[in-house]
Amino acid sequence: MAAPRDEPGSVEAEGSSGRQGSSGVKVVLPSDLATPAPLCPHGPTLLFVKVNQGKEETRRFYACSACRDRKDCNFFQWEDEKLSEARLAAREAHNQKCQPPLSRSQCVERYLKFTELPLSQRRFCQGCQQLLLPDDGEQHREHQVVGDISITQLKRPSQLLYPLENKKTNAQYLFTDRSCLFLVDLLSALGFRRVLCVGTPRLHELIRLKASGDKKSNIKSLLLDIDFRYSQFYMEDSFCHYNMFNHHFFDGKAALDVCRTFLQEDKGEGVIMVTDPPFGGLVEPLAVTFKKLIAMWKEGQSQDNGHKELPIFWIFPYFFEARICQFFPSFCMLDYQVDYDNHALYKHGKRGRKQSPVRIFTNIPPNKIVLPIEEGYRFCSLCQRYVSVENQHCEHCNSCTSKDGRKWNHCFLCKKCVKPSWIHCNTCSHCALPDHSCQGPKDGCFICGELDHKRSTCPNISTTKKVNTAVRKQKHRKSSKMKMETTKGQSMNHTSVTRKKKRRERAHQYFCS
Repeated sequence: MAAPRDEPGSVEAEGSSGRQGSSGVKVVLPSDLATPAPLCPHGPTLLFVKVNQGKEETRRFYACSACRDRKDCNFFQWEDEKLSEARLAAREAHNQKCQPPLSRSQCVERYLKFTELPLSQRRFCQGCQQLLLPDDGEQHREHQVVGDISITQLKRPSQLLYPLENKKTNAQYLFTDRSCLFLVDLLSALGFRRVLCVGTPRLHELIRLKASGDKKSNIKSLLLDIDFRYSQFYMEDSFCHYNMFNHHFFDGKAALDVCRTFLQEDKGEGVIMVTDPPFGGLVEPLAVTFKKLIAMWKEGQSQDNGHKELPIFWIFPYFFEARICQFFPSFCMLDYQVDYDNHALYKHGKRGRKQSPVRIFTNIPPNKIVLPIEEGYRFCSLCQRYVSVENQHCEHCNSCTSKDGRKWNHCFLCKKCVKPSWIHCNTCSHCALPDHSCQGPKDGCFICGELDHKRSTCPNISTTKKVNTAVRKQKHRKSSKMKMETTKGQSMNHTSVTRKKKRRERAHQYFCS
């Protein structure tokens, strides 16, 4: 979902559609690393390599795992770069400076004191996004402060905190109550007793709310999230400050042990992981992290259960299906549309391309998952799963083939169902939009005119880039000079203008003589 970037230190997904030969940046998976990755404020960095037309460049670099925009985290280091002791010390100081102002234990201590205060003294600073104790009043006197914070509000921190809406970093889009309640009821119906919420703060709080208000509900929840602000509202056994892109626990071994204990309780029975990563994130590091959590869960399993899998709900857009199934072949995609409160487009009930593309990927058999009929889902007896009403069963594919909620059409030339807006292109030999750009032969390279390659792979491209850069710089210098002369001319008096005009006339006479 993020826009492409060209800087070496800016990280972009390697073709979200999974096409080969595209340009971009590819992550080097941890198994290929010879040395530990350097640290940035968000934990261990990831190693990347630029890819152009399927070919990797020789020089690789480290960049932040969580932030794909250097404005959010400007860490950049070549893999083979040697840093001085002074630079390493400065980096360490910067990393420490960027950490949350309060430790985990301090947050818990403040929370307990806050809950003991009378209602009139419970205040929350909206500017600092912080719960305030009586001694904090002077520091926040000029800030926008909300008073009378009830216990009910403390149990719904996602409604107190401003969502972090940088889709390249935090992408804190929050489930609507419709989606959240559906998930809570579904998890309960499937018999799960513990839910590991990785980046799903609203689901976490609704599970806890239901458990506190319903004696029959015995579901427990642990939230792992990169938003440290939630540290103010939860005890150590309910929240861990966590980066899902590098499996980094910011509070070290203590938080890691909390997660391990939660996964391995009751010998690992009755637990499920539900995750809703930022859609601009790379699938590869997320898959590596989730496999580490799976391995942590398996440590508590007996050898007899070695074939079992940790149940997972991975919530992600449907067009990432191929990438997700590449890492988790047992996953299937459900038709259920997940929607969000603070996202303008990802809403349930809209039609065509405006409806939410977000789905649930899971390793739980789809015939066990009941989708609400009142919301437009039906059970397909042939597929043995619930699908959207418009997702019609194709007798040629022997499947309900639609991915986006619309009725798809079968193409006999492609031998598969395609989107209703696509037509078969004889030039490309596959279906695409009517106004697409064909991948067939063109008139040749735009740079040198040869017919055996395209501009992107032209051997003269580097020379052309240098020439174009030089021309752009020259034009920029001329433009700047003209602007400066115009500005100066406007501020000159009449005498200086006349003097300058006479000099130009004399020079003209000289050149013409």
